[in-house]
Amino acid sequence: MTNLKVHGSAPLDLGSDLEGDLASLRCDCARMAGHWSAPAPVTTLPVSPSLIHGVTVPPTSARLLDAMSDYGD
Repeated sequence: MTNLKVHGSAPLDLGSDLEGDLASLRCDCARMAGHWSAPAPVTTLPVSPSLIHGVTVPPTSARLLDAMSDYGD
């Protein structure tokens, strides 16, 4: 079910498709672009192999991964 509640100043055109089209999606994305910012890039340094002590995987996760096919389903 589509939520028709609108929290903004843009008018809702009920005569058009509620899902919109590619042009309206691009317009929405361009309007929202200023509200979203990319996080600062994180630089990581290589870790010496002597500092890596292994990985612990819970048995349920190991069974899940073991049951997955190599190339997806």
